[in-house]
Amino acid sequence: MLFVIHTRDKAGALDLRLANRQAHLDWLHEAGDRIKAAGPWLDGGDKPAGSLLIVEMGDRAELDAWLKQDPYAKAGLFDSVEAAPFKWVINAPEGTGA
Repeated sequence: MLFVIHTRDKAGALDLRLANRQAHLDWLHEAGDRIKAAGPWLDGGDKPAGSLLIVEMGDRAELDAWLKQDPYAKAGLFDSVEAAPFKWVINAPEGTGA
């Protein structure tokens, strides 16, 4: 099952994000092909202000357990985290679309 995750960083937390960036990227790479898309969304000044992920997990419980292991989450970077099931319709990678 695909999920879309949208996180919003706490205000003024760019240094915290940068200090944990490599650990976060390593964590994402460990997930392998379960990561379908990932990257920061940017504020008006081209600085990261949160993250957007599309991931494949067995169910919501697996997703929630996995998200708790994110180095950004462990560092207290996020002001909010939203996650929901996602159906990729347009330009979906093979095996993920409608």
